Amino acid sequence: MNNKSPEPLEISFEQLKLDVSNPRLPKSIRMSEPTERQLIEYMLLDASLIELMLAIGENGYFPGEQLLVVEDKDKKFRVIEGNRRLTAVKLLNNPRLATVQKSKVRKVIEGTSERPKNIPCLKFQTESEIHKYLGFRHITGIKEWNLLEKAEYCFSLKTTLFGEKIINQASIEIAKMIGSRKDYVQRLLVGYQIFQVIEDNAFYKIQGLDDTTFYFNYIVDSLRRHNIKVFLGIDFDKNEPTDNIKNENLKKWTIWLFEKNNQGKTRIIGNSSDLNNLNLLLKKENKQARIAFDEEGLSLKKAIELTGELDQVFHGFISSAITSLEKADSMVLKVKEYYLNFEDDLRQIKLLSDKIKLAAQAMREND
Repeated sequence: MNNKSPEPLEISFEQLKLDVSNPRLPKSIRMSEPTERQLIEYMLLDASLIELMLAIGENGYFPGEQLLVVEDKDKKFRVIEGNRRLTAVKLLNNPRLATVQKSKVRKVIEGTSERPKNIPCLKFQTESEIHKYLGFRHITGIKEWNLLEKAEYCFSLKTTLFGEKIINQASIEIAKMIGSRKDYVQRLLVGYQIFQVIEDNAFYKIQGLDDTTFYFNYIVDSLRRHNIKVFLGIDFDKNEPTDNIKNENLKKWTIWLFEKNNQGKTRIIGNSSDLNNLNLLLKKENKQARIAFDEEGLSLKKAIELTGELDQVFHGFISSAITSLEKADSMVLKVKEYYLNFEDDLRQIKLLSDKIKLAAQAMREND
């Protein structure tokens, strides 16, 4: 890798171009080989550009917000970091680029006067030279990507920089680069491989499910639970944890979490409580309960009752209630207006708590 320091430059916005491989773009957008106008349209619809246009249009371009660029063969500069800022500048200078949100763009133009022409940039020799910077800033730094974007970025590092290393080794190296934990990076890498299998199967034709509506955290959270990993065929002790992935079980997992019934509900909610219950259900000893859930259509709650491990489920409900109340307690001083039945709900919580306590005492006395 060339270690030459990046070169600070001021570059005309007309010489700067948007990055079609930007990981913030959904894969479905990137794969369509979008034009600049299509990229601008997407960002106008999905990335709250109007506010950014207004800020730059009123105050000018802040010199500290340098774009990170590389020079392409056409002698223009591709923006690896700062595509939203570049788009805002392009629209301020040429509002005709907007094919959507035209009235909002027009209001910004009419209400502002700043039209930056030359933008402060840092020019790198190669794209790979900015991986460390982007990795720290977006994976663990101040400007967060969503989890799927983080996973895809880590996977691109694995592919481009550590292609010869197994997942475990690559996770160690990437964790060092971005200032994160090795086990977290490993889950992201393996999770992204699982996501690719789901994506390659057209999301099992689940209505409304694609790369923009898929909750990637469901995969990462599932990979923290032993029985779900076994069910999916994932083994972190192997050089390639997904080598023996169980495709039929992965399809079931995806359908349970994402396919909605006529009431708009899925069989499993991707929160900690339901994933813990699913993990319990998939325990080898609970085969009959799993069959009741999987083949007979029993609800997760009813199937768990068949496991004979209600003590764990009961403890889970109490723990979840405590967690929720602790969160409410941390927010109570920030709430401006309490809802109508607030005090009634608090009384109900106390009544239920007392009822559970009395029932538990009676059980102990009978024993």
